[in-house]
Amino acid sequence: MVSNYFKIVLRNTKKHPLYVLINIFGLAIGMAVSILILLFVQHELSYDRYHDKADRIVRVSRAWYNQDGEVSLHLGHAAPPFGPLIKSDFGDDVENVVRFFNFNPLIKYKQEAFVEERFFFADPEVFDVFSWQLLEGNAKDLGEFSDAIFLTESMAKKYFGNENPIGKFLELELVGQKSPFQVRGLMADTPDNSHFQVDFLASMRPVNDFYGGEEQMMQNFGSNNFSTYLLLSEGVDIEEFEAKLPGLIDRHMGENQAGVAASKGTRLQLWPITDIHLHSNLDSEIEPNGNIDYVYTYLAVALFILLIACINFMNLSTARSSLRSMEVGLRKVMGADRSGLVKQFMGESFIMALIALFFAVVLVYIFLPVFADFTDKKLSLNLIQHPEYLIGLLGLAILVGLISGSYPALFLSGFYPSRVLKGVFKAGSGHKQFRSVLVTGQFAISVMLIVAVLVVINQLDFMQSKDLGFKKEDLVVLPASQSITQNYLIVKDRLENHPGIQEISISSRVPSGRLLDSQGASAEVNGELSQVNIRIADIHVAHNFVQTYGIPIVAGRNFDFLQATDSTEGFVLNEAAVRAIGWASAEEAVGKQFNYGGRNGYVTGVMKDFHFESLHQPIVPIVFMISVDRSNLVSIKIDADKKEETMAYLREEWQQLRPDYPFDPQFVDEGFNRQYEAENIVKTIFTFFAGLAVLISILGLLGLTTFETEQRTREIGIRKVMGAETFNIVTLLGKDFMKLVLFGFLIAVPISWYGMSQWLEDFAFRIGISWQIFLVAGLVAGLIAAVTVSGQAIKAALANPVKSIKNE
Repeated sequence: MVSNYFKIVLRNTKKHPLYVLINIFGLAIGMAVSILILLFVQHELSYDRYHDKADRIVRVSRAWYNQDGEVSLHLGHAAPPFGPLIKSDFGDDVENVVRFFNFNPLIKYKQEAFVEERFFFADPEVFDVFSWQLLEGNAKDLGEFSDAIFLTESMAKKYFGNENPIGKFLELELVGQKSPFQVRGLMADTPDNSHFQVDFLASMRPVNDFYGGEEQMMQNFGSNNFSTYLLLSEGVDIEEFEAKLPGLIDRHMGENQAGVAASKGTRLQLWPITDIHLHSNLDSEIEPNGNIDYVYTYLAVALFILLIACINFMNLSTARSSLRSMEVGLRKVMGADRSGLVKQFMGESFIMALIALFFAVVLVYIFLPVFADFTDKKLSLNLIQHPEYLIGLLGLAILVGLISGSYPALFLSGFYPSRVLKGVFKAGSGHKQFRSVLVTGQFAISVMLIVAVLVVINQLDFMQSKDLGFKKEDLVVLPASQSITQNYLIVKDRLENHPGIQEISISSRVPSGRLLDSQGASAEVNGELSQVNIRIADIHVAHNFVQTYGIPIVAGRNFDFLQATDSTEGFVLNEAAVRAIGWASAEEAVGKQFNYGGRNGYVTGVMKDFHFESLHQPIVPIVFMISVDRSNLVSIKIDADKKEETMAYLREEWQQLRPDYPFDPQFVDEGFNRQYEAENIVKTIFTFFAGLAVLISILGLLGLTTFETEQRTREIGIRKVMGAETFNIVTLLGKDFMKLVLFGFLIAVPISWYGMSQWLEDFAFRIGISWQIFLVAGLVAGLIAAVTVSGQAIKAALANPVKSIKNE
């Protein structure tokens, strides 16, 4: 029976190669896209599931709340005491706790030196919680030896080549001090589907010493730099356990100055480790995470493209029903029942789907390396290592065969043999209307994808070209050392002697970064000094930071190096801080008493609001204060016309100022652009997939148009003989199809408007979806459809009418 289906498919291919090619090509593209996206989605959903105890591992995050109950800051990190306190207070619920402290030290071995970003100080319980493979060494050494360091195989190869790393020493520069660490453990590389990657693990004891010892560290609730993970006991409900944490906060942190319980202003939240990658995009993360919304979006796109391909199959199969009507009639006369015919046509569909699957897999193997590199994921379709993939591929083929073949099978098997054999068969109008609905749906999906592409492109262009309120171009940022910070003015004068350097300043953070530092504040409002109940982020700067970045001062003055009190008492606020505190205007704020952290002083000036963070974030209240010793980033304004020679000069000078460190300049404008990498990926994927959707839709339209013109060859010939012009013929054949494109456009407009409006909600600053976007999308789809239809119509209209009538 199966061989018979193959023979029928082969016979149809020989008789009607164009239609078979369109079907197979469309289905192959649809399935290839689906396979690529499903591999991506499967990888995204697999994050951190390789841990043996993944169902019991949770991360602790910390959130702060304004007086009105809104979250002002939510960090994926917590203060150092919380982990041990949770373990001691809830020993029955918590089996183990491990903290990580991320640091970027300079690591030197012999003549090689590298700054390592995936370096973590960790508690010795790390291997009791995480299922990372320890190849050599004893996990307890992380707790017993303050100089213990574990490294991965790739790092051992990087530093030691083929030598055994165990027992060897690495020199680390920590806070300006050089310390030897002994390699006591070798780990396998952490799997790529981890929400953070580890290259080095070191003993937590040096961190304890940095904080003044264990006792001091356990009293520090302000340094929220620790990634804290809990291994819950068997059977502990996460939500119920989380409800106990406010009590822990109140027991150990007490009340604030106003007598309000600490848990009213800050809370701890638990995140299952398997949820972090796709559901956690907090103000601080160890590494950027994915987004579950994009996973759903990509799945929807794959489904849409697959659906368009299946619609092509259904449309062409039912449109060409008259060509197989005699076959159906004869089979029924010979005794075939409807169920047998349904099986035959479904069998043909499954064979077509299997053939398309073969080509789809070929396409996947061709494009998977490009797709994996673009998404920065390790994706593979290894059927030997993962035989379950083969089951999934066959399931996809069966699904496609079922969707694309079910309606044509039911439609074709329903022909009445008496009417067919008498030559009076004609498909009902209902079937033609159903095909019209399918074509309309195809173009509705295409228009929606085109609208999505245009909105993403416009939003990206808006973010990258928007005036941020300061001059972001030609600003180079370099990390400072303790020596540079202490001798900042000497270094500044030395470098500014170069004609290509216009200004140099230093700060604790620079625009394009996150505003994660804040302290308590009080301000003079209406003649009284009162506590400020909103979060104000702080930036420690040198006197000329504002002028280096070209930020306008709207009231008062900038810091003045000649005013000695500015270094100890002066504050410059942004307009958002002025509004949040409650002053009526920037002018009113100038000269008012303002206390922040441990510093008491006054407002010297107010700067115009500007975008310190990406446009995902709103402009928040910020206070700037002079504190060079807490600043570790050097900002250098260079002359754009002398960029090349200036960068060469900086490289040479930096090698003298920081001889062991690599010269790694960061440009502020590039830093902002990096904030939108996820959107850039969405734009590229949407553009590519929208193009495929339009291509498949056009292929289907081409097939339908070709068949329609073939069926009306005689009619067209007679009309030409009767005097019809080419334009009339083209209009006759194209108007019905263009109506369907128009209906598809009208359906797509409200759906795409709603969907993209939801996407834009993720941005604090965003474009409006203008009618021009829908117009362009409609014109693009309409123009492509018009060219496709008119091409076949013109070909038919220009044919010799005598031959057309004779052949018919």
